[in-house]
Amino acid sequence: MEEKLSEKEFDILCMMAQAKTPLSQRQLAEQAGCSLGTVNSALRELGGKTLVSNGVITAQGMLALEPYRAKRAVFIAAGFGSRMVPITLNTPKPLVRVNGKRLIDGLIDACLAADIDEIYIVRGYLAEQFDQLLQKYPMIQFLENPNYNEANNISSAVCARRLLRNAYIFEADLLIHNPQIITKYHYTSDFLGIPMERSDDWCFTVKDGIIQTQRIGGLNCYQEIGISYWSAEDGQKLEEHLRIAYEMPGGREKYWDQVPFSDFPEHYRVRVRECSSGDIIELDTFKELKAIDKTYDV
Repeated sequence: MEEKLSEKEFDILCMMAQAKTPLSQRQLAEQAGCSLGTVNSALRELGGKTLVSNGVITAQGMLALEPYRAKRAVFIAAGFGSRMVPITLNTPKPLVRVNGKRLIDGLIDACLAADIDEIYIVRGYLAEQFDQLLQKYPMIQFLENPNYNEANNISSAVCARRLLRNAYIFEADLLIHNPQIITKYHYTSDFLGIPMERSDDWCFTVKDGIIQTQRIGGLNCYQEIGISYWSAEDGQKLEEHLRIAYEMPGGREKYWDQVPFSDFPEHYRVRVRECSSGDIIELDTFKELKAIDKTYDV
């Protein structure tokens, strides 16, 4: 079994792996938010393990990062999108164009830029329309959700439950402005959130960077953004917990993300990964769509 990296070792190896040119110790310290002494000590340890050499990550170092690499992306895209009527009467919400580009395209492009090319889309409503994506993205694999109209989005997660190890889970109706928030490596499971003084939406309470509770509305919280990453260990647990929760009384009415945070919270330690409204926004309503794309305001 491979030795687990410390978080500082992981951070330094990630920076080296993704840098276009070798980074100095000062640059590493600035990017990692730590002292030169800490970086120097970590580099000595990494050198001793032959994970770096002469300030450059080795092939063995790249191999050490492999357990932390996002290997696949699952898009939850089966729903109707009732609040986006009338545009969703004939078009699934993820395929709605905003300023000429389909919503889901920006998310898929961000995955491909992060070298994530194993992509699954769980579809249901107007499922055949998603076939148009194959012309641009031939690597996509579709999962069919026959229960999309009878159950909440937990039914889509259940369809994909065996694919959640080292995996991103996306809501497919997000408008991404900063594709760099989709990253190749993750030390642990995480969920995107926007820090808010007040939120009336789904949000997280957080302590020391770890999500404590999930609820609707809160003060000094993180507004939940529908992009999360699940480690191999947590993805394996989700596979079973989603099945159990779905079969519970009332389970079909759940949102999938209530499973780790409400049904089985003692089994997960998920970090919040901070982003901003400038990075990504969720388009909930047709009114919000018209405000962003004036071609709909007729």
